[in-house]
Order: sequence, then C-alpha cells, then structure tokens
Amino acid sequence: MLDTTMLLTVVIALMIAGFAGYLFYLQRKNQREEKKDQKGSVQLRLQAYERLALLTDRIALPNLISRLGNPDVSASEMQFLLSKHIKDEFDYNISQQIYVSPEVWNAIRNLKENNLLIIHRVAGTVSSMAPATELSRAILNYLLNDPKSNLHEMVSEALSYEAKRLM
Repeated sequence: MLDTTMLLTVVIALMIAGFAGYLFYLQRKNQREEKKDQKGSVQLRLQAYERLALLTDRIALPNLISRLGNPDVSASEMQFLLSKHIKDEFDYNISQQIYVSPEVWNAIRNLKENNLLIIHRVAGTVSSMAPATELSRAILNYLLNDPKSNLHEMVSEALSYEAKRLM
C-alpha cells in the first residue's frame, strides 16, 4: 500500500511538473511571438515613414516644378499638372496614415493643402495663356519671399524625428 501511494504521489508530482513546464514553454513561446510581431510592426511603421518622406519630397513645390517643367504648355495646363500630381501622390500614399501618428498625418495633409493653395493663388496672378515657365517662376519667387511657405522642410523634419524615435 505504501508503495502504491508513493508511486501515485511521484506520478502526480511528475504530471504537475510536466504541466508546469509545458505552461512555462507556452508562455515563453508567446513572448517570442509578441516580440516578433512588435518587430514586424516597427518595420511597417518605419516603411510608412519612409514612404511619407518620399511623398513630402515629391510634392515639395521646387522639386515638383523641376520634375514637371514643360515650356510647351500653358500656365493653366501647368497649374492642372501640378495640382493633379500632388493629389495623385497623396492618394497613392493615403493608406500610410494608419502607421503614423495623427500629428504627422495632419502635417502631410496640411502640406498637400498648402501646396495646392499656393499653386492656385499664384496661378491667379499669371495669365492662363502665359507659358508654364512664367507660372513656375512666379511660384518659386513666392516661395523665396515667404519662408513660411516651405512647409515641406518642417514636415520632413517631423517625419525624421518620429522615425528615429521608433528605432
């Protein structure tokens, strides 16, 4: 009887120890998976910041003008091209907003709206039949005379700051 009780006690103790070991294993496995998921999440967020930094650079008015400059089109056509390009770039990257802070996304959206406002405001001062170079020159002069209008630099800095915080 003593041997059976002792044997039963040892078997129960081994089962409890085995169960505890299995629970410990599951806990460690879950922790590793969570770390892996967090690392993947950070990667996605960093990629979003990279894409938004590229967007910011691509819709910066000086860069946009140099890329789209075409002397064969009119000022009104250039206005349309600049506006369309900004909207298309923004729309293409709109899904990135879920990976970045609301403040950064608002800065991106404000950059887009500010650039569109500048294009339309300056285009109103140039004859629609004038060459595109006249509109481009007027926009660049506007940017030179109003340092606050170079919003893309501040947005780029904000993106860089937040991306560095993730690393």
